[in-house]
Amino acid sequence: MRIEHAVTSIAGNETSPVLLLLHGWGSDERDLPGLLEYCAPEADYASLRAPIAYGMGYTWFGTWDHEGVPTGASLDRQAREAGEAIDAWVAQNIADNRAVVPMGFSQGGLLAGEMLRINPKRYAAAVSFSGFLAHGELPGDSELASLKPPMFYGRGSIDDVFPADEISAMTDFYTAHTTLTAKVYPGMSHSICMPELRDVATFLTDAGLIRPRIW
Repeated sequence: MRIEHAVTSIAGNETSPVLLLLHGWGSDERDLPGLLEYCAPEADYASLRAPIAYGMGYTWFGTWDHEGVPTGASLDRQAREAGEAIDAWVAQNIADNRAVVPMGFSQGGLLAGEMLRINPKRYAAAVSFSGFLAHGELPGDSELASLKPPMFYGRGSIDDVFPADEISAMTDFYTAHTTLTAKVYPGMSHSICMPELRDVATFLTDAGLIRPRIW
């Protein structure tokens, strides 16, 4: 697996963090950058396109064995392969002196957390919008639990894409392995809302990753 397409806005002479944007199922690299206007308007970013064509967009996972979502060992394998491909792209395209913060929705939300597990020292924090968890153990998990970087996880109260036990598993895992900020948004389905973006702005500011914004 190889990442070949991205939209980037990265100043070459800066040392500030780079937000690594990872879209959801059936979307593309143009989907998430517009959200930064509301949560990190001055941040540098790289928005990646998933490598597998799907319908009118793209997907990070290609073997579908249960209602459009891979499960079990299939999910574990594909999430690791996608994470390693993303990590290779970061190594080739983002300077080592730049902190990197993965931020993703749904599939991309899974991968935002997965990047912390793939390479714990490389990624300063993570933001998962309506994400889920690949359950298989990764070599970086023990180091991640020791470092406990900040992570934001937001979801809607009426999001029925993932069952309750999967949400609990993700929350429990990242509570044990990161410094987790978890938020539930009343009345929101599988989406992203303005209160969530404001909370992400606060999260990134408190973590020292963006400058404070006056609303």
